[in-house]
Amino acid sequence: MRAAVIQEHGEPLEIEDVSYPEPAPDQVVVETEACGVCRSDWHAWQGDWSWIGAGVPEGQILGHEPAGIVSEVGEDVETLEAGDRVAVPFHLGDGTCPHCREGRANNCETVLPLGLSEYSQGAFAEAFAVREADFNCVKLPEEVDFTEMAGLGCRFMTAYHALADRADLRPGDWVAVHGCGGVGLSAIHIAQALGAHPIAVDVLDSKLERAEELGAIETVNGADVDSAPQEIKKLTGGGADVSIDALGIAETCQNSVNSLGTRGSHVQVGLTTGEEQGQIDLPVDVMTMQEIDFHGSFGMPLVRYEELFRLIAKGTLEPGKIIGETLSLDELPETLASMDDYETVGIPVVTEF
Repeated sequence: MRAAVIQEHGEPLEIEDVSYPEPAPDQVVVETEACGVCRSDWHAWQGDWSWIGAGVPEGQILGHEPAGIVSEVGEDVETLEAGDRVAVPFHLGDGTCPHCREGRANNCETVLPLGLSEYSQGAFAEAFAVREADFNCVKLPEEVDFTEMAGLGCRFMTAYHALADRADLRPGDWVAVHGCGGVGLSAIHIAQALGAHPIAVDVLDSKLERAEELGAIETVNGADVDSAPQEIKKLTGGGADVSIDALGIAETCQNSVNSLGTRGSHVQVGLTTGEEQGQIDLPVDVMTMQEIDFHGSFGMPLVRYEELFRLIAKGTLEPGKIIGETLSLDELPETLASMDDYETVGIPVVTEF
């Protein structure tokens, strides 16, 4: 089968013929119908995250935002059969640790990130295997198509968990979103759909225009103002209630925290690059005196999928609006490399394998 493989970090992915996966007893093999192209794929391709022991090796097949059809079923799998339409979260849990049993599989003690671990090859391929398939595969409702689900895959569900669960977003809250890539645009759309007032912050007008289309009621071009946090405080009359760093560089993280009003909540979604290596200076004294909360947010618990599907069925959420372009596997290497310039608008999705 065909797959996009890292031959050397930072060099274009190679499209190669590799062996079709064989399912272990607990696994299914899923034939990929669509897979989103995420900045986390770009980070892994660059060789980032070695500082937290999460770098991927050369020879890795990336791709962690898939939807597809079950083609083969391991002998111990009980709830799935060939032909099932499924979505697969990027954080593959074991289903048995305390976090998994409590409904927080995104925090699994032995998590295997799909496509981001040598033990879990990804979905930039014609097919891929899923560990503990009974636990990790989510059957896809007929009203959600594969491309739309790939748009949901990592960034949309991460943004939903960040706002609805980690920040406890409420109608009427001011929400500042720093960085309007795929996860940032998802956060804009979700915040607006949940009755909040989103403010989009970026340095590219094309992304800010897309944010307005998705529900941003104010935009701030960080390249055109002296201080994005001060602009947000003017717009909100004192500071945002919730602020998200959707990029993961020092400037956006610090701006997000400094955009908040008293008792505001910052949510860190973007993971850092080799420049920060996970370490960012923060105004701790101000955070203490103003009782500002700092939350991390990673993926979304599996138990929340059904709520997302209901909101999509009602038309409250429309993840398809975030999709920027569809492409073939052969176009993937160039698309991934273009993320160096941070100019991708929306979520690219591979739909031809």
